[in-house]
Amino acid sequence: MQEDNPQFESYLASAVAQATRVPCPARFAEALEYAVFPGGARVRPRLCLAVAHANGMPDPLLAIAAAGAIELLHCASLVHDDLPCFDNADERRGKASVHKAYGERLAVLVGDALIVLAYQSLMNQASNVLSAPALISVHQCISKSVGAPLGICAGQAWECESDIDLHAYHQAKTAALFIASTCVGAASAGQDPALWQLLGDRIGEAYQVADDILDACADAAITGKPVGQDAIHGRPNAVSVLGLDGAVQRFKLLVSEGIDAIPECAGRPDLQRLVRAQAESLLPKKLVLRAA
Repeated sequence: MQEDNPQFESYLASAVAQATRVPCPARFAEALEYAVFPGGARVRPRLCLAVAHANGMPDPLLAIAAAGAIELLHCASLVHDDLPCFDNADERRGKASVHKAYGERLAVLVGDALIVLAYQSLMNQASNVLSAPALISVHQCISKSVGAPLGICAGQAWECESDIDLHAYHQAKTAALFIASTCVGAASAGQDPALWQLLGDRIGEAYQVADDILDACADAAITGKPVGQDAIHGRPNAVSVLGLDGAVQRFKLLVSEGIDAIPECAGRPDLQRLVRAQAESLLPKKLVLRAA
């Protein structure tokens, strides 16, 4: 979404370091750090910071702290998603998943601790931010994205249902943190987060559709995680419901709608280009051209 942000990575490293300092149990501390570093594409915090930047980013510390909270929540969701009771995935981000590297018990605790750390690290900045109302708005947006009825916990819970609503599943499991990213980026800049919800919704669903396509067509060397998981676990996905070409068409429509949904702001043209460039990197060109 943007070039690597050293200030953001430094903030994230500092937050994790605070959680893993003595007297934290040594293997637990090591597992916590392992779950966050090295990171993936950092798509969600980059989107958050891009939206804040498009709105002038009047309070950079709040924007970075909010982006850090979102990334920690995302990392927590990956740890829990990989557990034997869910995907039972051996690999994540090109290395052993946390439960494979450190055991199932520590993996459960790591996911739990990262959720707490997301809020703890954000609120540690309360005395430093420029606007208390903006901080409250950020907190509300993030909280909505995590629990029930629309957050990532609800998204994972859809996999426990016998009759799954694909749109509701995708919205909660994936789009929720994207919506949080766009809304929080706006809120950190003192803007109305509700105006930025549609961008996060569309880009989040597009990201999940792209993930479904890669799960069906790519290999682990490309994705950095096991593929074919939707078929193995019998989960509904865009490819099984729409077919491959239909899923690619859906992806393209969602990206277009997301770009069009960006509200008027000083940085709108630059943000549109950034979103388009990020979206184009999600799928191999041959797949996009196949459904052209």
